[in-house]
Amino acid sequence: MGAMRLLGTITPDRPLIVVAVREEAAHLGERLPVLLTGIGKINATAALATVLAQGPRPAEVVNLGTAGALRPGLAGTTHEISRVLQHDIDTPVLRELTGRTYGDAITLTDGVGPTLATGDLFVSDPQARERLALQADLVDMEGYALATVARRAGVPVRLVKHVSDEADDGAARTWRDSVDACAKILAVWADERL
Repeated sequence: MGAMRLLGTITPDRPLIVVAVREEAAHLGERLPVLLTGIGKINATAALATVLAQGPRPAEVVNLGTAGALRPGLAGTTHEISRVLQHDIDTPVLRELTGRTYGDAITLTDGVGPTLATGDLFVSDPQARERLALQADLVDMEGYALATVARRAGVPVRLVKHVSDEADDGAARTWRDSVDACAKILAVWADERL
């Protein structure tokens, strides 16, 4: 079980970097506070909601992490996400049952950028990958939850993902082999932009 861990002190004049696991934070310095949430939407939600409720609030939440590519040609690239959706909630059925919408996409930027699909499923099945590729470019396990919590708390949020794998049957092995290199690239991104 991945327990929440806050490294550093949150202040209102600096961003809070949020990552799922320590491997993704391995090369971040101590200049900015880092929240390790654990893997998945529930861990991400609980960790960020707890930290934001305790205050003080950061200037913004910046989620750095790895993602799987749902389309060819994206492996090894870094992206700021423009739109995020939740792929493992059956929104049309719930809308029919309740008359309300759940899990709709969240637009994060006005600019051009990929769409991220978030769910509590490590995508490695080719059929799941093809289905998700109809609506998104990348897949992760925390982004939608973090965007939702930050938005509800009134804190600006950015999701920045480095593509570690092709979300296929070799994804777990590829992630394990590439996570350290991805963490170095994300640390450089943070140093240059935050």
